[in-house]
Amino acid sequence: MPWIDACAADDIEAEEAKRFDHGGRTFAVFRNDADEYFCTDGLCTHESIHLADGLVMGNTVECPKHASVFDFTTGDVETPPACENLKTYKTKVENGRVMIEI
Repeated sequence: MPWIDACAADDIEAEEAKRFDHGGRTFAVFRNDADEYFCTDGLCTHESIHLADGLVMGNTVECPKHASVFDFTTGDVETPPACENLKTYKTKVENGRVMIEI
């Protein structure tokens, strides 16, 4: 699978997310408070709301519409109403850029 350049690492503050669109798909790139980067599918599995607009706390993101909570390190649902986990993607920082393996 190819590594895709998503954004500059400095574009995402700690405990924030950034939307990334590629190949007709939407992704969310997260930076936790330990300065680690993660990537998941960008839409909530409940009603397809953009997760990059949600509240990021530690290693979780809360969907801005119905408050489903996901662990973005694993993709697991922590709080319903969503019941389907998010797909996660490998990330790395290379030359100051966040790269995602899609």
